[in-house]
Amino acid sequence: MSGDFERREPDVDPPEGEGEAWPEAWPKPESATRLEAEEADRPPLVERAPPTPTAARPGRDPLARLFPGLPRGVRVVLDWVLTIAGAILIVLALKQWVVNPYRIPSSSMEPTLNCAKPAVGCLGDSSDRVLACRICLDFGPPARGDIVVFNTPSEAALKCGEGGTFVKRVIGLPGETVREDDHGFIWIRGPDSKTWVKLKEPYLTRQRRLADSAHFGQTWHVPKGEYFMMGDNRAESCDSRSWGSVPRNKLIGIVFFVYWPPDRIGFK
Repeated sequence: MSGDFERREPDVDPPEGEGEAWPEAWPKPESATRLEAEEADRPPLVERAPPTPTAARPGRDPLARLFPGLPRGVRVVLDWVLTIAGAILIVLALKQWVVNPYRIPSSSMEPTLNCAKPAVGCLGDSSDRVLACRICLDFGPPARGDIVVFNTPSEAALKCGEGGTFVKRVIGLPGETVREDDHGFIWIRGPDSKTWVKLKEPYLTRQRRLADSAHFGQTWHVPKGEYFMMGDNRAESCDSRSWGSVPRNKLIGIVFFVYWPPDRIGFK
């Protein structure tokens, strides 16, 4: 009867699980053969040694490196003290060499720069706060028409009853001659010129030009290295017409920006 039977593949799944061999009597499927070939081609696994512990990195706190024995609370307080001191030094350095703030106390530069009511001639509800560029004078002299902060000559205190720091507009340059005619117009003659040139002053109204007749017809010579200063509000300005020119070394900075009050913010 054995001749009446055909050889048939068993209707069972191959054994599963790691370590179990495939019976030799069962033909291996193509996928299993390919998997064995891939396993044979793989390099043997190498057991890696555990990573060596690295030394702890030093903290980023410089005070901890400089003073390792200080408690953390003390370091925090010291860090704040040094930060505040550094900020103060930066502000002082900026004021000394770069930019300095000023408040306009009088009406001599109205309406260009306002002072606070109810002082005579003042138009603003509060005084303008301006920034003067100190470092700008290191790159070159002021130009005609610049608004400049300067320390007044000693004659200013005698003629005006006050001295200290003034804010005026540059009108005459070193070596020039300045003249005010009978209508309040300013004329300039260069150092090597015989011709008078009328100065254009769009910042000055006719009313303010005619309001001060005390200096009509007068002429002033500007020495070398000095500058002739005048206020825009001529009738309320005690300036170079009364006490002379300002030496270059007394100039502090050029006004370039109004930062207060908010409705007056802008460049000058």
